[in-house]
Amino acid sequence: MSLEVLKQAQQVVTGTKQTLKAVNNGQAQVVYVARDAEERVVQPLLSACSAHNVPVVYVASMAELGKACQIKVKAAAAAVLHTD
Repeated sequence: MSLEVLKQAQQVVTGTKQTLKAVNNGQAQVVYVARDAEERVVQPLLSACSAHNVPVVYVASMAELGKACQIKVKAAAAAVLHTD
């Protein structure tokens, strides 16, 4: 999956805490993680994605991920939510 999916998604959450919450609640369809994010920050999220069978897409940088989420700050993680 490319960043275009994230850019065009109707429901998105950004940040590791909100993304982790979405994964644990079964709301996340796909998770995006920045490669330059600190390992200790994203590791709990990656573990949750593995446990809940949520695909993870890696993005080159936090700046690129933030821009794709249409926010003015960097983002370590984001998720596209299921639209039910």
